Formats: sequence, C-alpha cells, structure tokens
Amino acid sequence: METSRLRAGLDHEFHLLRAAIASADREAKVPGCPDWTADQLAHHVAQTYLHKVECIRLGEFPQDWPPQLDPDPVAVLDEQFGALTASFDAHDPAGPAATWHDPDQTVGFWIRRMAHETVVHRVDAEQVAGLELAPIDDEVALDGIDEFLTLFIGFFSRKYPEEYGSALRDPDPRPLAVTAGNRTWTLATTEAGVEVTAFEDDVAAGEHAARDAAERAAVTVSGQPADVLLWLWVRVDDGAVRITGDEQALAQFKALRKEATQ
Repeated sequence: METSRLRAGLDHEFHLLRAAIASADREAKVPGCPDWTADQLAHHVAQTYLHKVECIRLGEFPQDWPPQLDPDPVAVLDEQFGALTASFDAHDPAGPAATWHDPDQTVGFWIRRMAHETVVHRVDAEQVAGLELAPIDDEVALDGIDEFLTLFIGFFSRKYPEEYGSALRDPDPRPLAVTAGNRTWTLATTEAGVEVTAFEDDVAAGEHAARDAAERAAVTVSGQPADVLLWLWVRVDDGAVRITGDEQALAQFKALRKEATQ
C-alpha cells in the first residue's frame, strides 16, 4: 500500500479516535484491553506516538521511557499526534529511523505501523465510548492483515521462537490460511517459526492462486477485510468471521495470535 495512502489514513483514523476518547468516560474499561481505562488508552497511544518521534529524531530507541505527559487525555493526544505528523511530514519516508524490524529501518515503516496502530486503538476508543464502529477502509484493512501476519506472527516468531514456544510445538504440517478480499495468506509453522506467503487472485485472468492456497489449508479464517483484521487483533469474536477446517489447527492459530498480541 502506498505510503501516501497510509499517511492520509492515519489522519482519518486519529480524528475518529480523538472524537471517541472525548466522549468516553475516562474511567471506563476498554473491552479489547480490559486492564486499561479510556484514560490509559489515550495515554498509551500518545506515548506510542512520541516514542516514534524520538526513534526518528535520535536514530535509536529512547532511554528513560516513558516521560511524564499532559494528564488530560484529549490534550495529550492532540499534542503528541501533532508532534508525530510534523516529524513524518518533515522527513522522507525512505529516510532513516530506528525500528524493531531489522530489514526496514525507515520513517516509512513507522508511518505504516502508526496508521495500523491507530486503526486498532480507534476501535478500542469507539467500543469504550459505546459508539457504533466506523468502517475501516478495505485497502487499509488488507494492508493491516498483511502487516499482522508477516511481522507480528512471521517476523517475530522467527526472531524470537522461544517466546512462541508452545505455539510452535508439534506444528501441523499443513498450512494455516487467512482470506479476505481477493487475497490469501498461508502460514507454514515449524519449531523455528512461521513462514508467511501471500497470494492474490486475478479473476479477469482466470488465476485463482489465493483460492487454491486456502483450499490446501488445515484451517481457514475468512471474511470481510475489517472483520478479519479485528479478529486477528482479538477485537471481535469468532462469530465475526468464517472459520473452516480442523479444530486443532485453529487452536494452534489462536496460540500464535495470542503470542503476537501480547
């Protein structure tokens, strides 16, 4: 997905998040993160934004973290989102920034990551405020699915397999699959980590690589892009998506998901 679209999506999602936080009871519990109140959610997002500003400014992860910030949830969001977007707009997306993803040490990595971070926490904010969930753009949701599977499951499980220990133990040799839109991702699990492969159908050309990949899977999770994205991030339950296949393979998938969302 183009960085300019992600950057525009970040603005859109932030303003939805801000409006939801402004209308929420500060002490209400966040359904998707029950250890947090609405106030703590706002401060988590603000701290996350500031952290990325510092990753770009310093070229390394900041020390003595987190700093003290404005106690007002809306004011702190405004302040740190302003700092984040000013930093993004002052730098070339291809420019250097410290990130946790070894192959991509660029500002553009954080633009993508913060766009998707804001989508998920916007949903948290709307849920805690008791609001109807605003739609998530299909292109944004598909890119968010790709990010979750390739980075939070694929990259992290291979870099830190010991942290995924139980989820990688005695893996099913058949792939797991996620399908949304015209795309399918397969997850091949070994004790050394998960390899993620993306497929895309070209119906006009009669090519059905995504469909065929899903048919070979031990279990397939499918649905509308937004629903699949929120299922991966454990913001909706199984009823929001379609699940077909082996129950044991599904349990393994959920174990991977649990480790990825810790």
